[in-house]
Amino acid sequence: MDIVIGVLIPFMGTTAGAACVFFLKHTISSGLQRIFTGFAAGVMVAASVWSLLIPAIDLCEDMGRLGFVPALAGFLAGMFFLLLIDRFVPHIYADGDKTEGAKNGFGRNAMLMFAVTIHNLPEGAACGAIFAGVLKGDGAVTMAGAITLAIGIAIQNFPEGAIISMPLRSEGSSRVKSFLLGTLSGVVEPVGAVFAILLANVVTPILPYMLAFAAGAMIYVVVEELIPEAGEGEHSDMGTIAFAVGFALMMMLDVALG
Repeated sequence: MDIVIGVLIPFMGTTAGAACVFFLKHTISSGLQRIFTGFAAGVMVAASVWSLLIPAIDLCEDMGRLGFVPALAGFLAGMFFLLLIDRFVPHIYADGDKTEGAKNGFGRNAMLMFAVTIHNLPEGAACGAIFAGVLKGDGAVTMAGAITLAIGIAIQNFPEGAIISMPLRSEGSSRVKSFLLGTLSGVVEPVGAVFAILLANVVTPILPYMLAFAAGAMIYVVVEELIPEAGEGEHSDMGTIAFAVGFALMMMLDVALG
């Protein structure tokens, strides 16, 4: 039951963020969006290191000096996978007008959802991989550490939910429709988490690779999208400060609770 709740925690964060559309009258300002984006980037980087890469290396202690190999291979595979997704899946970001990915006939709202879904894919994989580590039961990954990661992802999912629902509302969609679309953008997380758990249970030796894969995918999103967005426009230092706060908070949670 704890694992079911843990897998759903990040989705709850997205849902809560999407619900901002019922309480805020206007779209999120560019400055606040930079702060949200920088904060999310900081959380994701810290989670990638403390919650994913370090446990992946710890699981391979019996390999001696080559214990880094599964983590390295998984990390690079995660980066490459997100590169392919980013290259071929059509998407557009809330503050941009340029469509990325393959040519398509989708509307702007659909492509906004695709953009957030791309961000959520590695987060779902991260949750699934770390809870699979808990199920393995060898102590390398603890339930407290897994819940901490889920909470950290939920915290950074809150602004993501708002960033998708608020622009939809400002472009003419109803509050209910904007909320539902913002919420649906996070559905990929629990689905991806369940898939990762099932895969790890079938192929147990793959767990270190999966943890590192999720880390690589998350770092790709941070470097490719979040950091550039956080640094755009005036007062870009606010995005940098928010990154530091997010990184420090996730590091503190992981070390203190994990």
